Amino acid sequence: MIEHKIDYEFKNKELLTTALTHPSKSKKNYQRLEFLGDSILNFLVGEFLFKNCDKQEGELTVLRSHYVSEQHLSECFDEMDLENEVITGKSLNGEITTAIKGDIVEAIIAGIYLDSDLEKARKFIIEKLHIEDFENAKDDNYKSQLQELVQANFKCTMKYETVKTEEMFEAKFFMDEDLIATGYGKDKTKAEQNCAYVAINKLFVN
Repeated sequence: MIEHKIDYEFKNKELLTTALTHPSKSKKNYQRLEFLGDSILNFLVGEFLFKNCDKQEGELTVLRSHYVSEQHLSECFDEMDLENEVITGKSLNGEITTAIKGDIVEAIIAGIYLDSDLEKARKFIIEKLHIEDFENAKDDNYKSQLQELVQANFKCTMKYETVKTEEMFEAKFFMDEDLIATGYGKDKTKAEQNCAYVAINKLFVN
């Protein structure tokens, strides 16, 4: 039973059903709940880190981006074993993507908040997203981190320009037309990840 998986029993079962329903199935789906859940998630993770972590603002921003990232939410979704609980239409062919998993976790957070209160949503986030383990958090997908951080803090376009030099690959990261960072690696992926790491430290870590 799904309520055992998420450790919360809904009084309004319709909220839970809506949080699990993909747009391919019904017009009454998780999208509105996901919108609210995203805001609640950012606030509560930020609040927890502010109260429990003594890092500076830039490092807190990077750490929060890990816990609210699509990838982390997807991993928590899998840990709760929710895939068979999702209600989808035939057009989706049963494929539950990383993005859908993240959206559903956010929708469940909003559902819990609306069904009870902020404290219950906080409990779910702390326990199911493992944010108490922030000291051991490691997210080396710097491109994903950088994208989320820039989208949350700036209004601009982002792009990488990556070329192969004689000995390695060189990646450059631009925001609009401004060159922000350069990184190098033995292949295109490594160069861009290194470039993103440099950009994160330049933009968000003091």
